[in-house]
Parts: sequence; structure tokens; C-alpha cells
Amino acid sequence: MPAHSTTPAHESYDAVIVGGGHNGLVAAAYLARAGRSVLVLERLPHTGGAAVSTRPFEGVDARLSRYSYLVSLLPRKIVRDLGLNFGVRSRTVSSYTPVERGGRATGLLVGGGPGRIRESFAALTGSDAEYEAWQRFYGMTGRLAEKVFPTLTEPLPSREELRRRIGDEAAWRALFEEPLGVAVEAAFTDDLVRGVVLTDGLIGTFADAHDPSLRQNRCFLYHVIGGGTGDWDVPVGGMGALTDALAAAAREAGAEIVTGHEAIRVDTDGTGAEVAYRTSHAEGAVAARQVLVNASPQALDALLGREPREPGAEGAQLKVNMLLKRLPRLRDRDVDPRQAFAGTFHIAEGYGQLAAAYGEAAAGRLPATPPSEIYCHSLTDPTILGPDLVERGYQTLTLFGLHTPARLFRQDNEAARTELLKSTLAALDAHLDEPIEDCLALDADGRPCIEAKTPLDLERDLRLPGGNIFHRELAFPYADPDGGTGRWGTETSHPNVFLCGAGAVRGGGVSGIPGHNAAMAALGH
Repeated sequence: MPAHSTTPAHESYDAVIVGGGHNGLVAAAYLARAGRSVLVLERLPHTGGAAVSTRPFEGVDARLSRYSYLVSLLPRKIVRDLGLNFGVRSRTVSSYTPVERGGRATGLLVGGGPGRIRESFAALTGSDAEYEAWQRFYGMTGRLAEKVFPTLTEPLPSREELRRRIGDEAAWRALFEEPLGVAVEAAFTDDLVRGVVLTDGLIGTFADAHDPSLRQNRCFLYHVIGGGTGDWDVPVGGMGALTDALAAAAREAGAEIVTGHEAIRVDTDGTGAEVAYRTSHAEGAVAARQVLVNASPQALDALLGREPREPGAEGAQLKVNMLLKRLPRLRDRDVDPRQAFAGTFHIAEGYGQLAAAYGEAAAGRLPATPPSEIYCHSLTDPTILGPDLVERGYQTLTLFGLHTPARLFRQDNEAARTELLKSTLAALDAHLDEPIEDCLALDADGRPCIEAKTPLDLERDLRLPGGNIFHRELAFPYADPDGGTGRWGTETSHPNVFLCGAGAVRGGGVSGIPGHNAAMAALGH
């Protein structure tokens, strides 16, 4: 959205929403459509939070989804309810994972139809057994997704209610009770196949396959239930197109959005509240019947003037954005680069490699061969590039690195970022027929078009606690038996204050679900 910063039009509102990220905008649209007077206070000069598109490279007409980049968890219900002018496109390939076996460059391609996928499994593993195991395993997660995903926009079920709804004790045990590594090792024998499956439990989550906390299970669950199918789609126009559509829907419904206004305090007696804010040149306050906080639980505690209720969160990912003059040639000549990069391109993500990287990071060292994954947005949606770049064959690459917890960057973020980026690109180069650096485009000043963000960079830029993209540990999508989660998973200890960010129960990811659920709670549904 264009930058603008105006004073709130009124002194009092039915609802004040702190933070104009996508969840705050979803909540604003629902509440305004219900006839409530709504004010959104956004600290930055634009809406969108982590779901934005920017031109990060000087003088280059390429709008990249700078932080979050794919859509899976956004329910069609929200798109329909709010009449969003927003679309997604399916990727033609799910994933490609290169590997060297027997001195030969090869890989696993999951795409191109069942016959092509079966052939790829057989060529890699020597039989159809792993492909058939893959079909059984993802048949199980697909059936579970159909049952679980619709509950995310309903009042929280109890643990037993969700278990009954799933109706599959083996699936329940595999994902809700035993460490994910148990199910992966029982289902598959090939190291590379095991690694490809495990990665969905590690995106932004620092955990071992057998972590007894089951944080890897919770992460895996959210990655395989999106839309009731687990498909990850490309947002047309980039992630900013989604938040622009949400901001437009909120404004059209009557919500007021002011940017450049940072909320600094929330005072409440449970029935009424005052939200104090500051701008670059003044301070002010507005009254509200209800306050919805689209920020982390730690930020909520700070706004309420209380000590943090839980330990600090920690992110564990490296985000790299690149613009290329051309896609690189691959060592594996049996796959076209346009196929390999259209889906998720896994790097150093064999099962053993993931375990080794976790062990190194847990011991306080940057992984020597960092696991990561890449995809090329522009292959599916070239609209994010200017016509001239499209004609010249330019492409974007987005890389997401695993097992790089924030603690590894605390001593010297700059040096650690430089070292990690170098080793990450080296791990990619091991599967390329030419260095990725040779393919990088140059900006208007002649600099390579590449940028990297560590967890500490995300903490600084977006106020993600510890750079954690989920704000806190993900929770299973059922109610706390002690009643601490409330009816919708967004309630707080104050009856008129709600948490509508990624740290809500059933938060995390670009979903809009916490925004929807906080609005439902505020409306008394």
C-alpha cells in the first residue's frame, strides 16, 4: 500500500487493532463488515508486516515476496467472506531433491504426474517400494487434512473431539503422540526420501526428528493440512498482493488504517480500554471497547505493562532472496532446471544430513553443510517481474535455510550471516554445473542481486521475537484442557483484549486464521 500517516479521525472506536499485518487486516475487515467502528494502528509506513512485496534491488523492476512467500493455510472461506481480489496458482512440481549416488548426479523429482513420479522413485531407489510407501503416507496425511483444516476457523475442539473427528488412531499416534521421526522411519527406508518428508517439520522450527517436545510434529501438521490438501500455492502478484487486497477490503468495509503509528501501551479494566501511540513527531491515545493485538505474545505483555508470561522465542531460519539472469544448469541432466526450480528444490536435506546439521547447531556451531530449500516464484507467476526482465529470461529465487537458530548469531550477526550465506551457496553449487554467483543479476550500481536475512535481522526489521516466524512455539489445534486457550484460541486474561497474531493457538504461517478467530471472539460468536 502507499505510505501515508494521518491522525486517527475519532477519539473512540469499538475496536482498535494493533498492527496492520495480514491477520490484523483480516480482523479489521470482519469487524467493520459487522458494523463495528475499527481503527488499525500500524508502526511501519505501510501495511502487510511480513507478508509484503518489495523491490529490494536498486533500479531493478522485480517485486519479491521478501519474507513469507507461499500460501497454503489461507482458507478459501476468508477469501470468499471478504470478497478478496486475490488469486493463487498451483505449482506444476512439488519438489526436486538432487543427490549424488554411485558417483553420478541424480535426484528425486516429485512432479509431472503419477507415472513420472513413480519412475523417479524407482530410478533413485531401485524399486517401487518407496513410491508406494509415499502414496500410503501422504494418503494418510491427506485424509487427516480434510478432517482438521475446517476446524481451524471453528471454536477450538477439545483434544478428544479432534481425535474423534480424525477417526484414525494410527494417524493420531503418528502426528500427535510420537515423535515424527518414528513415523518417518517406519514408513520409509531411503535416506533421501526420509529427509524430504521430514523437512516439513523443520521449517522455522529448530528440532530433531525425535525431539520429545513434538515441536517438529506441530510444524509438520501445519505444513500438510493447508486448504484440506496440504498444497502450497504461489500468490499471484507476490505476497503483497494479498495484503493489499486485505487492506482494500478492510477500508471498503469502513475500517480506518493509519500507518506510522506505533502502539506503546494498552490500559484496560476489562470493559473499556485506552491505546496510547506515538508517531515520529507526537504522542496520542484513543479509547476502545475492545483491543486486538496483531503482534507477538511478548509484545502483548509489553503493551499491558506486565512481565513476559513465557520464555523468549527463537527463530531458526536463513532467508535469501535472489534475482538471476538465468536459471543455473544442473549436474543432473535428466531434469530441466525449469522443472527443478518450479517446486521446492531441496539442498542437503537427506535424513542424515538434517540430523548432522541439527547436531552442529545444537552444539553452538553453524552447520558446515547447511540444509535449505529454494523455489522460483517467477516460473509460476512472471507478473512480479517487469516485462523487460521477463523477455530477457530473468528469474527470482527464494531460499529458506534450516537449523540456524538465533543463538548462533548473537555474538556477531554480520560475520555469522556472511559465513552462513557462503556455505549455503556452496551446498547449492555442489549440485549445479555452474556457480550460482555467475547467474546473479546486477542492480543499478553493479552489485549482485542477493540479500540474506538471519533470525536477528527479522527480529530487528519485523519485531519477530528471536526472529521466530511463528512468534512462539506452535500449538496443536485443540483446546488446553486447563481452559487457558479460551473458546477461539485468541483470548487473553482481559475479556476485551484478544491476540490476533501468529502466536495465537492455530497461528503461524500466512493464514489469516488468527485474525478471523479473534474477530469471531470479539463479536461473541
